[in-house]
Amino acid sequence: MVRLLIVLALLFLSRVFFYLFNIHYFSGLSFFELLKIFFIGLRFDISALIIINAPYIFFNIIPFRFKEKKIYQGILNGYFFLINTVALAGNFIDLIYFRFTLKRTTADIFSYLGVGGDFGQLVPQFIHDFWYILILWIVFIFLLVFLFNRFRVKRAGKSKARGGGIKYYLIQTLLFLVILFVSIIGIRGGFQLRPISLITAGNYTSAKNVPLLLNTPFSIVKTINKQALPTIRFYKKEGDLHRIYSPVHKGIPGSFRKNNIVIIILESFSREHIGSLNKGIEHGNYTGFTPFLDSLIDQSLVYKAFANGKTSIQGIPCILSSIPSMMNESYIQSTYAGNKVSSIASLLKAKGYTTAFFHGGTNGTMGFDSYTRMVAFDHYYGRSEYNNENDYDGKWGIRDEEFFQFTAKTLNTLKQPFVISIFSLSSHHPYIVPKKYENLFREGHLPIQKSIMYTDFSLNRFFETVKKMSWFDNALFVITADHTSEGYFPYYQSDAGQYAVPIIFYMHNSALRGKPDIVAQQIDIMPTILSYLGYDRTYIAFGSNLLDPEQPHFSVHYISGLYGLIKDDYLLEFNGDHTTGLYNLRTDTLQRKNLIKGDIPTKNNLEIFMKAFIQQYNNRIIENRLTID
Repeated sequence: MVRLLIVLALLFLSRVFFYLFNIHYFSGLSFFELLKIFFIGLRFDISALIIINAPYIFFNIIPFRFKEKKIYQGILNGYFFLINTVALAGNFIDLIYFRFTLKRTTADIFSYLGVGGDFGQLVPQFIHDFWYILILWIVFIFLLVFLFNRFRVKRAGKSKARGGGIKYYLIQTLLFLVILFVSIIGIRGGFQLRPISLITAGNYTSAKNVPLLLNTPFSIVKTINKQALPTIRFYKKEGDLHRIYSPVHKGIPGSFRKNNIVIIILESFSREHIGSLNKGIEHGNYTGFTPFLDSLIDQSLVYKAFANGKTSIQGIPCILSSIPSMMNESYIQSTYAGNKVSSIASLLKAKGYTTAFFHGGTNGTMGFDSYTRMVAFDHYYGRSEYNNENDYDGKWGIRDEEFFQFTAKTLNTLKQPFVISIFSLSSHHPYIVPKKYENLFREGHLPIQKSIMYTDFSLNRFFETVKKMSWFDNALFVITADHTSEGYFPYYQSDAGQYAVPIIFYMHNSALRGKPDIVAQQIDIMPTILSYLGYDRTYIAFGSNLLDPEQPHFSVHYISGLYGLIKDDYLLEFNGDHTTGLYNLRTDTLQRKNLIKGDIPTKNNLEIFMKAFIQQYNNRIIENRLTID
């Protein structure tokens, strides 16, 4: 018991470090709110502690004498050290990894490893950059071993062990039953009807603070082998469901124009980095880190939009197939990845388009090559196709400047019309900027921002090249981010702001201009492109056509067991059963005033829409109804 309390204390202390290492993100918490989260967090720590130590507990309390054998205890102690060392490692990894995902690591990390995450090369880099985390973890393991040995369990001597046989077994059996009962209650997190899970945390704090309340071992064990999506029956009548929300998009009768489509996905390009979309920051003096994008925005149709996820592997299906990841793992990693799905490539390929996907990363990275082939991209151009290791950055792939130029030259060889996507990579940790440009780009508030300037520079060179090509004047360019980066300014650390990205539609000498004040999201990109082209067939897309004022304009996301809906100037947080948060984004930009009890009509209206979206999403994916046959 004492040894388990030692681990519990270390889990609790690692939460304190989690807070301290990310204190800027949780800066809106009051002292009493923080104490509440730390106290309730113990409930999740106890559950994780008993789950991972269940074999150690069980085999130590069974009512038999052989459990006191030295070899037997040695095996159990070995398990105790191994499992708790790994559990603490998870907590310490998330001290830093959280900054990139804004959630506790879940079991999808194992799927991510399986689809090619370049971990073999990146782990040494992370250890190099964050060596102090490794040192801190080693200190905790030393404390675990030291305190474990200070509180050795005293076993009965041989003389005592031989006497009182019946009494011994009665007492041991009673202890076994009591400890087993207490352990079950601990695993369940109390006497309530259902065991605690990730979504339980949303009952005690806002979605932003859920990672502080949870711990990484709990998040992993609670998502292992879990059915990705349950069937939903909020609305029993299909007619009622479709009247509230439907992902079925009708074709537009009339002439179809075969513009070339170039979708540019920029790694970690949060809206925060773009000066022209943040004119109110720093008393109007904020210039941002994207001078080229700023110049292009003045000639484009631009939306202050939201990402639908927090990782690249979530962003790709959102942008190319209008499918968000409303589950603990990305769609690409899920058991539904083999479903028949549409994409901007498959729909336009049927119209005679050439299709291609460009990403300078190592072929196989994050399963992009497999996914893009599955959704009808005929050509995949990666590090292997580039075939010049002199331009390899040593970590992720080919540097943006060179790979963008390679893309431009390749586009000039493709049969028109074409639909292609380019995915940058240089603005990814460890944020490598070529030595020849080290003094050209300035440092920012965040380490990423110098590499943001490099990618923006590379994008400028790309446009300088392609604007001389014959296909350029007939090309619609769509520029967005795969997801956001770590935020610096308070809004970009808020529940809504941590998803803020740009969506830019640019076509040379076109009427696409302005900055409409509507909610936009990544999954809107595909239906908006198809609308612009005058696509005349029915298809499935979970987003809306941004050019149609009659369609609902909203944004959805899912993280740590909580759904988020941004619509009609409000952010709704929903745990799958009931609403846990409601915030007015106009008057409360940092989402600090929960209106769940003060604005019932708005809560009810948004909850109706959220439920309809979840039902359409879950059931269509489960039933493989993502295309119009």
